[in-house]
Amino acid sequence: MVNTPPLSASAAPGAPDDGGLAARLAGGQHYPAGALYVVATPIGNLADITLRALHVLRTVDAVACEDTRHTARLLQAYGLHAELLAVHEHNESRMAQTIVERLRRGERIACVSDAGTPGISDPGARLCAAVRAAGLRLIPVPGASSVTALLSVAGIAEGAVTVVGFLPARGAARERAWQHWRQADTGLVLLEAPHRIEALAAELSALGERPVTLGRELTKQFEDIVTLPCVAVAGWLAADPHRRRGEFTLVIHPRPTAPPPGGPGEAAAAGDALPAEARRVLGLLLEELPVKSAARLASAITGLPKGALYQAALALRAPSHN
Repeated sequence: MVNTPPLSASAAPGAPDDGGLAARLAGGQHYPAGALYVVATPIGNLADITLRALHVLRTVDAVACEDTRHTARLLQAYGLHAELLAVHEHNESRMAQTIVERLRRGERIACVSDAGTPGISDPGARLCAAVRAAGLRLIPVPGASSVTALLSVAGIAEGAVTVVGFLPARGAARERAWQHWRQADTGLVLLEAPHRIEALAAELSALGERPVTLGRELTKQFEDIVTLPCVAVAGWLAADPHRRRGEFTLVIHPRPTAPPPGGPGEAAAAGDALPAEARRVLGLLLEELPVKSAARLASAITGLPKGALYQAALALRAPSHN
């Protein structure tokens, strides 16, 4: 999903696996012939490979990959070797037919991307579609993904999330895509390259106080994860030049429910609509501060709109509130 720097055997998380543990834990499962195994690989930390992935990569007849040089280094880091087939965005449709024919002959082939899970903003989707259309079997071997990694810590308890991936790089196509997605009420997962992150930050400012969780260099040594209002992303990047380097994943949180116009019943409903963590923070602040001050600080901490938090604070302060 997010490209990693070149790998080397010295970067391995220990001695290459000899197949013993992987075979013991993963080898008992049936691995049918004539199937494409869609294998997730690390997005930065080599220790994030699964034992099942190692077993599959050791036993398949060939590995379809984005960059044969990159995947060769990845396999070398684990003490593995395999026939590599280059399958990237420029030849995926053509190579899919070659792979389908090999699967029909009863071969097992793995599909990997340069990092993360194939088909998630990476090559692999067209290959999987061709295999499915041919009536052949597809077997996922799940693992690392920048999308699931960041979603797992974003704290979105309610609301749908849409995986957008990379927006068009520039020009009218990007503007049209952004105009479309900025209207969405669902959460949005975006991926962005370092040379475009400042432009994306400027675009995000149009979303104002809506929270966004930003992950930079996920799973790597200098990983950054921060949740802040969309309007504050540009300032966060500008505060440290190192923050503009590396690969980015962003989760724009679902659009908060609009604050009700007033009334104790409606205010209580606004409080119930808040995420549990926001209600907890607001409750703690209300123990020490007036309603207005508590709502303002809760907004700064959670990134949620002050209006919604103010209405919720009124409900929490109401004598009848349980």
